[in-house]
Amino acid sequence: MEVVDIAALGNSALWATFAITFLLGAVMQKTGFCTMGAVSDIFIMSSWDRLRQWFLAIGVAVLGFALMSYLGLIDPLKSFYTGNKFLWLSSIVGSVLFGFGMVLSSGCGSKTLVRIGGGNLKSIIVFMVLGLSAYMTIRGFLGVIRINTLDTVFITFNTPQDLPSLLSGPMSIERSTLHLVMGLIIGFAFIAYALAKRSFWTVENLLAGFSVGFAICAVWWVSGHLGYVAEDPNTLEEVFLLTNSGRMESLSFVAPYAYSLDWLMMYSDTSKVLTLGIITVVGMILGSTMVAALTKTFRWESFRDTEDTVNHLVGAGLMGFGGVTALGCTVGQGLSGISTLALGSFLALPGFIFGAYLGMRYLQIRLAPNPCS
Repeated sequence: MEVVDIAALGNSALWATFAITFLLGAVMQKTGFCTMGAVSDIFIMSSWDRLRQWFLAIGVAVLGFALMSYLGLIDPLKSFYTGNKFLWLSSIVGSVLFGFGMVLSSGCGSKTLVRIGGGNLKSIIVFMVLGLSAYMTIRGFLGVIRINTLDTVFITFNTPQDLPSLLSGPMSIERSTLHLVMGLIIGFAFIAYALAKRSFWTVENLLAGFSVGFAICAVWWVSGHLGYVAEDPNTLEEVFLLTNSGRMESLSFVAPYAYSLDWLMMYSDTSKVLTLGIITVVGMILGSTMVAALTKTFRWESFRDTEDTVNHLVGAGLMGFGGVTALGCTVGQGLSGISTLALGSFLALPGFIFGAYLGMRYLQIRLAPNPCS
């Protein structure tokens, strides 16, 4: 039997993830890819281009995940999103709170890292508050509240909660075949919508959508194939190396904030190791910094006034709590989760958009002139 070098394999997975997210951070800095920006563009300028970027990324991610699953490169039932417990109330409440919070904080988790790379000091504060709030929602007193309230409302399925698993029995179709068919149909539907408008076909839009979608697929491959060991020589059990959940993961930017702060604060504790989630944070910031420096767009930016500060603090707290409660952010659930065709992700996606819309309306009301003044 060939002996698996766990340490070397783990390092390979870390470096691969770093390379992917470094390039992703660079692309996001260059193209302005942003889910909050997609909603604000529609709300303020009636422009759908950045939403089409997001939908193009979803389509590519769905297609890639389905193809890798069908070819046996990854096991779709071992992802973070496909458990049989459907936490529908947590998904709704968490996604709406996250969507509202990202508007107050000027961007979601991924955009915050990109803005840090561009010299935005406000985003450093958002990073710390979001990470602290997320950690408290994972293991602290907010977690106790979450588990004893929202997480008590759920539906338990007899199968994993992804659509192919739920429908393969009633449709009498083998699951892997149905997943491929559904992945092709849903993936191409998102891509077709994104590309339907000819004016969308710019280098920037296509680069953003395709790059983000491919990055989601690439990290799935890293965690589910490159970093997968069928039998760990130490435990004789299967293991997904250096994932915080112990399962196959792709990109998400809420819990990794918490684990990054934990790693930094507890660095001398040898049980705290770099994980794929932590390295994505590093890669995104450095990739963004490189592009900002090369294009001479790096500039320091701070809070305008007290209200701006309060908005960012409250928004970051809502994103931390909402993102953990919803099991992911606009990238985690809205891209990585959707790519698995998980039912919870399809429920969270409109929640993010609705929450962002509420946030836009709130800011609009706050900025409206007071007729009595």
